[in-house]
Amino acid sequence: MTDDITASGRPHNDLDPSIGELQLEERSSLRRVAGLSTELQDVNDAEYRKLRLERVVLVGVWTEGSAAQAEAAMDELAQLAETAGSEVCDALIQRRDKPDPATYIGSGKVDTLRDVIAATGADTVICDGELTGGQLLALEKAVNVKVIDRTALILDIFAQHATSREGKAQVSLAQMEYMMPRLRGWGESLSRQAGGRAGSNGGVGLRGPGETKIETDRRRIRERMARLRREIKGMKQARDTKRHRRRATPVPSIAIAGYTNAGKSSLLNRITNAGVLVQNALFATLDPTTRKAELPDGRPVVFTDTVGFVRHLPTQLVEAFRSTLEEVVDSELLLHVVDGSDPFPLRQIEAVRAVINEVVEEQNAQRPRELLVINKIDVADPLVLTSLHHSVPDAVFVSAVTGEGIDDLMSTIMQIIASGDVEVTLQIPYSRGDVVSRVHAEGAVLEEEHRQDGTRIVVRLPESIAGELSVFAVDGSHDGAA
Repeated sequence: MTDDITASGRPHNDLDPSIGELQLEERSSLRRVAGLSTELQDVNDAEYRKLRLERVVLVGVWTEGSAAQAEAAMDELAQLAETAGSEVCDALIQRRDKPDPATYIGSGKVDTLRDVIAATGADTVICDGELTGGQLLALEKAVNVKVIDRTALILDIFAQHATSREGKAQVSLAQMEYMMPRLRGWGESLSRQAGGRAGSNGGVGLRGPGETKIETDRRRIRERMARLRREIKGMKQARDTKRHRRRATPVPSIAIAGYTNAGKSSLLNRITNAGVLVQNALFATLDPTTRKAELPDGRPVVFTDTVGFVRHLPTQLVEAFRSTLEEVVDSELLLHVVDGSDPFPLRQIEAVRAVINEVVEEQNAQRPRELLVINKIDVADPLVLTSLHHSVPDAVFVSAVTGEGIDDLMSTIMQIIASGDVEVTLQIPYSRGDVVSRVHAEGAVLEEEHRQDGTRIVVRLPESIAGELSVFAVDGSHDGAA
């Protein structure tokens, strides 16, 4: 079906480096340099605060679930931090009914956090949750280092990994939507206002337009956000045009979706030899990749690799990547890829389905058929796999690296795609070679016989195509789904 693929996801051809490898090399060459200062500073004319992460301390508030689940959440936060180019020094978890409204963690934990920062030399604190502007400011003042939350961290990773013009615009819009309610300055650097009568606030020389600096920044951000929305809308129209062209040819579309780092790109490479970027990092793929492949019965299908999801995916990203996520909604089949090596794969499934349901409701669309694909079985815990076999008995278990289970996956996809087909017998004159070509391209030919008066073909076709070709049907052969 495909050439052998190495563990890195590329074909065995050292003389022909894939595009994905070039992207990986470029991404690795742009890693942050350790040792640069990230001290607190004023936000001057900021559209958003760019992150410069180095040595970080992770902080989480455990409000529900087991201790193992809380630790797994911190492990995921550590992977996010490392993907952003940070060195994780330590991690703290506090058991609370809900986060502290003032500083996210309680005052006692703030003192502990300050001591940990001093001991490790960390310059950034990352909180496993979305903090309000007030919580960010209060915690930064208490520990005197930069504080960011999970949402800002994910946005930073997306900004690093976006390569296409559309992807960069979507990330910029999401960053600005996140930063708007949190834009602030230190002291009064962004809150001085001049205006009004002389003597009321300093008099001559200090009167101005009556607009604070922070209001000026917010106005500039709103203007740029409006411009980005117009650009994304234009790019969405181009994407819709391509999608309509694919729909014009009845080739089934299959979207590959799932949790970040579940192995979606590796699976696409294994199935189609696409050569897309494969990296053991979160959110390695942001721009959708579409590749054509053939099912075991010879029928062509189109696979689309999409952006990965994550627990508590920022709302801003869901909104900004709406046009990309429409690829999932508009597909005929959704391959929901799950990381079988994760200690809590069912939580991954819930997180992904929550985002997909949100997009389906927003688009008022019909949810596509879903096939769960448990990936990474070559490195998964046998106990976890046994549990998954009982929890999701209809899932297909594969390894994109070794190729185990790929044949079963392709056969299952073929059965699902063919479930809405009809079996017809066509008598096609020799003068209509174009119809014969179309039948071979869009259906699964079961029998073919060349007779004196033309070609007789027994074929399974989508019902819509069978209706179009009914003029060539042998009487009684088109009786509905087989």
